[in-house]
Parts: sequence; structure tokens; C-alpha cells
Amino acid sequence: MLAGVGTHGTPPFPQLKLLREEDRESGIGSTLDLISGFEGDTTSPTPGETDQLPKETGGAPPTTTGKLHCKIRQLFVNLSKIPLLLILLFFFVCSLDTLSSAFQLAGGKVAGDIFQDNAVLSNPVAGLVVGILVTVLVQSSSTSTSIIVSLVASGLLDVRSAVPVIMGTNIGTSVTNTIVAMMQTAERDEFKRAFAGATIHDCFNWLSVLILLPVEVLTGVMSWLAHLVVTSFRVQTGEDAPELLKVITKPVTNFIVQLDKDVITGIAMGDEGMRNRSLLKRWCQTDLEVSPSPAPSQRRRTQTRCRHLFASSQLSDLAVGLILLAGSLAVLCTCLVLLVKLLHSLLKGQVAKVIQKVINTDLPYPFGWLAGYLAMFVGAGMTFVVQSSSVFTSALTPLIGIGVISLERAYPLTLGSNIGTTTTALLAALASPGDKLAAAIQIALCHFFFNVFGIALWYPVPIMRLPIRMARVLGERTAKYRWFAVMYLLLCFLLLPSLVLGLSLAGWWVMVGVGAPFLGVVIFITMVNVMQTHRPSQLPAKLQSWDFLPTWMHSLKPLDRLINKATVCCSLGHGEGRAEAGSEGERAATISADTTSVDLKGAAAQRKVDLAYDNPALAYLDETRPGVPVFKLRGLERCNSTPL
Repeated sequence: MLAGVGTHGTPPFPQLKLLREEDRESGIGSTLDLISGFEGDTTSPTPGETDQLPKETGGAPPTTTGKLHCKIRQLFVNLSKIPLLLILLFFFVCSLDTLSSAFQLAGGKVAGDIFQDNAVLSNPVAGLVVGILVTVLVQSSSTSTSIIVSLVASGLLDVRSAVPVIMGTNIGTSVTNTIVAMMQTAERDEFKRAFAGATIHDCFNWLSVLILLPVEVLTGVMSWLAHLVVTSFRVQTGEDAPELLKVITKPVTNFIVQLDKDVITGIAMGDEGMRNRSLLKRWCQTDLEVSPSPAPSQRRRTQTRCRHLFASSQLSDLAVGLILLAGSLAVLCTCLVLLVKLLHSLLKGQVAKVIQKVINTDLPYPFGWLAGYLAMFVGAGMTFVVQSSSVFTSALTPLIGIGVISLERAYPLTLGSNIGTTTTALLAALASPGDKLAAAIQIALCHFFFNVFGIALWYPVPIMRLPIRMARVLGERTAKYRWFAVMYLLLCFLLLPSLVLGLSLAGWWVMVGVGAPFLGVVIFITMVNVMQTHRPSQLPAKLQSWDFLPTWMHSLKPLDRLINKATVCCSLGHGEGRAEAGSEGERAATISADTTSVDLKGAAAQRKVDLAYDNPALAYLDETRPGVPVFKLRGLERCNSTPL
């Protein structure tokens, strides 16, 4: 019966694929699947495998002239896509800038209020979480840094207390590319790679803070080095930092909205007059040169109405911020989806192979170790050009998602981006006025030393590249449970920093009393997990696995089941609401039809949940080791039979 299957030179049975971990946990794939190879696999091929797929050939082979015409036409099509790619990148960068302005309008004054309590900032842990929260609220590390520079220059905050806040801004700025990665949830494999590529920045920052924050609190090495550099060189106020990419994007973003960032700085410094002032810039200053013949040329400054969409608007800052937030997110999502599709069409076949080989291949022996440092140099240079690490890493995320750039190569590119953004901040500090020059340079140097010390910790020795492993685990977990990305974003960038800030406001002893036991439990669990993976025999029999604990304490399955049931209930309620909206004459028939459909959907969903988690035959799959091939028969995957 299966004799006619292996046509076109293919073997009669397709190659069996290893069962993915998410399929084992959901209970799919318990028996042999003989049909999947002929109906088509749902997983999309990697760019390197695209040209290896079998192609259907029908009819007479094309002539040489026809092949030449096809190649020329394909070349022109690909060349026409390049301008479209640049246009999409342009609007992508503009939407990121507008998104930052929207967050500043919505939460800028709150960020200023957070900075206003200088007694809290003297606590290094509180300063760290303040830096995270403020940067997440305003979506701009440069705004947070400018506020810190003003506080240090006015004497309200010393440099040593400002270093933890700088570390927090470094963590908060990485939330942007994590949000961008969440736009690729449609494809599971792409989402796994994109989320891992985005969170590798988070993992590096968190690990660096975990080591360098206690070192800085105990020794003050970074603030001392920054002070040494400033006092050793006679630094003078220079010209403004060169605007490279902003020369192109600034006309568009200034046409949409312009902000008066002095308001946030004034609130942070305790100026109550700024509290009732709008963040929207309505009057712009222009310089007019007046040159009467008997007197030397003089420059007169006048105020004119700003030219942007909301210059004459009577809306509040919050309303304008929400409008811009919705619009910028819509443009960001649209550009990202189109960019991914366009890159998919361009980077395929031999082109993908060449690009992957150029980007991901190491240099010949014995210079292979130089490839990562060369990637750092490229990342620093590109960040200097675009003048924003968020823009560079956000543009890098889709390329990681489609598989063009590997996670191992994205890591040094991200580290180079961290160095590149500090050089931009250093150039901006050199353009500060005389009373703020020393403070601005010290803050910029502390930022630079933090990233250099972090790279020295987590990159030169291969075994110490923990951010790669951590990001890969986060990507796999997120691909299995899509809601995990939202929970990670809220927990790491909002809930946990807010909790620590609340404890710090209650007092130092309260924070130590709550934080020390929590930190001890985390360290104990981490050590036991490492021992369970590498040397389980040296652990007590009870601790060789976490099975003695309730399921919800060592597995995300119960929470996933609860979320699935909640989404099913929401969809049921939506269906019933639509049924009640019918006319009076058709109300009974509509309600009965919808109720029947709803009952069927609810029963099918409940049966799927029960089979995936409560079927003893399918539960056997959780005991199998990862990577073990399991056969499945189409149509029998829900049978209570033992896996073959």
C-alpha cells in the first residue's frame, strides 16, 4: 500500500524527526506519524536549508535563454527590495524615537518625582532600581543620564551614589529590544531565537550588576578611576557631538512631537514651578542676526511657535502620550513584520549561506579568538553611527530571529553596542557647559568602566559566557509558554524593581531583613540545580530532584493550564456576548446555535487539556530523556496506548 509513496527518488519512509520538548509536554506525538512527511512539516526551514528542499519539476526543462531571463528578472526584483528595506528601517528607527517621546509624556513627571528623593538614592540598591524604573518609564537612557548629571553638578548627589543609578539605566535601556522580540510570536522557532537574542543583553547587565555593584559599594573603584581621569587631563568644553543618523530622522520626529526635557530635570531637582508646566514644547527659540551699519553684528533671540502636530493642541501630556504610544507601536509592529518578511525573501538560498558564513564563521587558526572582538568593534561602530544602543540591538533582533546571525555572534555585537553608546555619551558630556562639565564626564566614564569591567568578566573566558546559556534557556522557555515573555517583562522591569524600591523606602533594616533570606533561598536553589545537572550523586536522595515538592513549585504546567482555561473562558464569554446582540426574532436560534458551538469548543478544549496533562499514557512521555525519537501514528495521538 505504501509502495507508491517514494517517488522522485525519495526514500519510502521520511526521516524521523526528534520530538520537540514542547510536544512531549503537551502530550502530542505519543505514537508513530506516517503521514507528516508527505503532508508537509509545520516547522519552517532554516535559511541554510532552503536550497536543499526538493523542488517539483514539471514539463520540459527551461532553455538557456529562459534561465537567463529568469535570473535577470530575479536580480531586478531583489534590487528593488533594497530601497524598500531602507525605507522600512527608517520608519522603524523613527517609531522607536517616537515611542521614547510617548513614554516621557506619559511617565516623565513621575520619573522626576522618583529622582527627587535624594535620601533614597544614597542607598545603592534603591539607586539601582530607581535607574531601572526611570529608564523604563522614559524609554531613554540619555534622558536618565542627563538628569543624573544635573543632580551631580548641582551638588544634590555625589558621583559615588550616582554609579548604581547608572547601572540601573544600563539595565532599563535593554527593555526596548525585548519588546521588539515579542512582535515575532507568530513563528515559534523565530520567537525562540529572537527572544534569546534580546534577553542576552538583559542577562549580561544583570550578571554584571550582581558582581560589580557590591565591588563599587565596598571599594568605589569606578568613581575613583573616573575622578582620576578627569583630574589628570585638563578637559575643556568642546563642540556638540556629531549627529549622524539623527540628521535624517530628526525632521520627521520633530514634525510629530517636540519635548521640553528641562521639565523632568527641574522636577528631579525640586523646582516646583516645573510641575504645572507641560512637557510639550510649544514655543521654540530662534536666533536672528541684526547687523546695523555703525555697530558690530549682534544676535537677537526670539520665540516662535513650534512646528509639530501637537504644538497648538489643548490635550494633556498623558493624552498625547497615549496617542503617540498607540501610533508608534502600530508603526513599529508593521515595520517589524514587513522587515521580517522582506528579509526572508532576500536572505534565502545561496545568499543566506554566504551571509551566514561571513557573519558567523570564525577567523582561521590561530586567530579564531579575534572574531568576537572584531564583532565588538563592528557593534560599537554601528552604535556610534545610529547613536543609540536600543536602535542597534532592536534592529539586530529580527536578524537573530530568522537565523541569519547566531546567538554566539550576537553576544559580542551586543557587548560592542554597550561600548558604542558610552562613547556617544562621552562626546555629549564634552559638549556640556562649564559648570556641569566635570560631573558629566565622570558619569560618562563610570558608565564606560562598568561596561568594560562587565565584558572582562563575561566574555574573554569561554566558560564564563553565562549570558549565552541563560538567554538560550529563556528563549526555549518562552517558545514553550508564550505568556512567559510578558511575565518576564513585567517581573524583571516593573514588579521586582518596584518591590525593592518599596522596601528601601521602608528602611535599610527592613530591606535587609526581607532581601537577605530571599537571596539565600535563590543561591541555595541555584546551587542545587547545578548539582542536579552535573553531580546528582553527591546530593541527598531527597534533593536529587524536586519531585517531592508540589507541582506548581517546580513546573510551569499548572500555571499554563490555568492561563489556557482563562483564555478559553474569555473566548466563551465573548461568544455569548455576540449571541445576545442578535435581533428579537432570531435571538432563540442564535443563542442555541452559539451555545452548542461554545459547548463543543469548551468540551474540545477541556478534553485537550485533560489529555495533555492527565493521560497516564501521555504522562509517560515526560519521563523520557530529551532527544529520544518517539514514533506517532496520525489519528492515534490521543489514544490511551503506550508509546511505541
